[in-house]
Amino acid sequence: MSGGTASVAAADGPEGARIVLSGRLDAADAAQIWRPALAAARSSRGARLVIDLAAVTTFDMTGAALVVAMEAAHGDAPAVLEGVPARVASLIGHARAAAAPVAPSRAPAGRFRWRDLLLGFRSAGNGLAFLGEVLLALLALPARRRILRRGEFLRHAEQAGVRALPLVIGLGFLMGLILAFQSAVPMRKFGAVLYVANLVSVSLFRELGPLLTAVLLSGRTASAFAAEIGTMKVNQEIDALVSMGLDPVTMLILPRMAAALLVTPFLAVTLEIAGLIGMAVVMRGFGFAIGVVEYQVQYWTTTSDFVGGLVKAAIFGAVIAAIGCRAGLNTGVGPRAVGQSATAAVVGGIVATIVLDGVFAAFYNRLGL
Repeated sequence: MSGGTASVAAADGPEGARIVLSGRLDAADAAQIWRPALAAARSSRGARLVIDLAAVTTFDMTGAALVVAMEAAHGDAPAVLEGVPARVASLIGHARAAAAPVAPSRAPAGRFRWRDLLLGFRSAGNGLAFLGEVLLALLALPARRRILRRGEFLRHAEQAGVRALPLVIGLGFLMGLILAFQSAVPMRKFGAVLYVANLVSVSLFRELGPLLTAVLLSGRTASAFAAEIGTMKVNQEIDALVSMGLDPVTMLILPRMAAALLVTPFLAVTLEIAGLIGMAVVMRGFGFAIGVVEYQVQYWTTTSDFVGGLVKAAIFGAVIAAIGCRAGLNTGVGPRAVGQSATAAVVGGIVATIVLDGVFAAFYNRLGL
């Protein structure tokens, strides 16, 4: 249909107010009469309103939205539409449905709690099942050595260890620098700046070295494992391995866990050495000789501090790699699935690291270490 541009005319009659819309009520021309039409509908509040559409030549969803907006501006009083063809009435019905407020559905609070509890049990069960699959793969490893590729282990060790060295060194140096300076400021009031070397070295060996390394591993390596395995899951490569009679846990999970288990202690040692260097820079700035700082570190740190930190780092690495691989295996479908798996790996790795660190603290305390 063709016709002129849109126009609006309002008149009062014995049956109430009447607004006549004519011309083109489409996206191009309806905007010309939008404000006058709403003003006319608003001025007739409380009275019966008739909206005449008989002279409309072109009508689309923009015109339907204008009619619905006029009905809303008119208020709760009835509004009658005249001269409305079936197609126009259908468009207005769709516009009314889109403009109608949707009340948020609220289920009882108890149902949500039961559902969350069920999801928690299900997630714990999946985690135990994954742990069982890993243990079975370890037990069956002698018979499956042919599918365990050494090149994959070296590649993952390089990815998790060698490529992470610059980041580990930089973070360790800055942490030692900041920790030493922040500790020296209050201890300077008591003339105990010398003991900053003791504080920083023990903290790095026992806690900060393994913990910061694990956090870096979660953000860098666990997410990479989850994204890589998740992409294979989306592309049905894991299903292809199963159909060929190959165990995906032995081929994909064990090399990554072994690589993380071995490289994490070395990364922790690197971070600790870099942190000690940063601490030495601060102590040198306060006038202490490097020999004095070295003596304080050697005298106050023990073998149990160093070895205990390495054990924690190794366990952290294996757990973080397992969490990243499990997140990749649980990847769903859709364009967001791989990203969600990587996020779950990072969050799960950091939370597991903090929980395990608390367990180790209680365990070492019971052993008197």
